[in-house]
Amino acid sequence: MYARSNSALLRACLGMLLMLGTLAALLPQPAHAAGVKVVYHADFADPRRFSSMLTSINNMVMYYSNAFIDYDIRIVFLSHGIRFVTDDPLRDTPFAENDALKEQRDNLRGRLMTLATLHNVKLELCDITRSQIGLDPGKVYAPVTLVPSGVVRIAQLQNEEGFAYIKVE
Repeated sequence: MYARSNSALLRACLGMLLMLGTLAALLPQPAHAAGVKVVYHADFADPRRFSSMLTSINNMVMYYSNAFIDYDIRIVFLSHGIRFVTDDPLRDTPFAENDALKEQRDNLRGRLMTLATLHNVKLELCDITRSQIGLDPGKVYAPVTLVPSGVVRIAQLQNEEGFAYIKVE
């Protein structure tokens, strides 16, 4: 008799656990439960501003990593932002390297590549910008993906994929 009642009690407890698990799955989840999605817009020429953006992204990556929150962080480069995804000095273009960039390029490249390779920050470059100045795609840093239009890509990420938008001023 005790074996039968213990078995019934066990079945009842398992049924309750299953029901509670199902209810928990139906409750609203925090916004970050599925991961955080952020797109950074890089269309500026100033190396100090780019450095600030890299610091911001690094801080974000560290926070989410330490909190065990999945993230998808992208940088979309267009216009003057192309300066930061190639070592080509872009002479005779509106985006030509100046002394400030030349002085900081190694540091900025190292930080950007660390974010891309170690922290899986995705880098995307507007192919309109690249093609308008005739930059060979082989001169763009390896982790960079070309997208047909930078502004269209940013809009897609925001509107269709739910990315938050950040532009460092």
